[in-house]
Amino acid sequence: MRVFLKYWLPVLIWLGVIFLGSTDLMSAEHTSRFIVPVLLWLKPGMSPKTIWFILVFVRKCAHLSEYAVLALLLWRALRSSPALHMKIPILFGAVLLGCALFAASDEFHQSFVKTRTPSVRDGLLDVVGALLGLLIVSSFAPRHPKKSRRTTQSEIVDA
Repeated sequence: MRVFLKYWLPVLIWLGVIFLGSTDLMSAEHTSRFIVPVLLWLKPGMSPKTIWFILVFVRKCAHLSEYAVLALLLWRALRSSPALHMKIPILFGAVLLGCALFAASDEFHQSFVKTRTPSVRDGLLDVVGALLGLLIVSSFAPRHPKKSRRTTQSEIVDA
């Protein structure tokens, strides 16, 4: 239970955050109510075209970052499971496949929300975000598995 709470619960919570992001609550109409006043406060008189460009840019960066975080959390959870010891390339592929499947289901979910539109381009952007997260985590991941905590007879003799 402790392993689940430490490693898998954050994954499930983050999946919920992503799901919430694909609802009407985080549609362009609703998020622009917060972003536009901030932009106009930072630079009064900003053109509508510039505002729209920034809104789209921020929303696309959200796709990248939310799936990068998902990949990091999923990598961490799969790496922690003693029953799922797999080589790094297989782990990389499993995490990428998991993120891609959730991205596809997320875009499918958006097809049922009136204020959202599903987009293959956004799904691909999600996968690129997951790839980015995987590149970050794999650059910090240890290349060799951790040694067992049990001391061997030769370690006792050498000490």
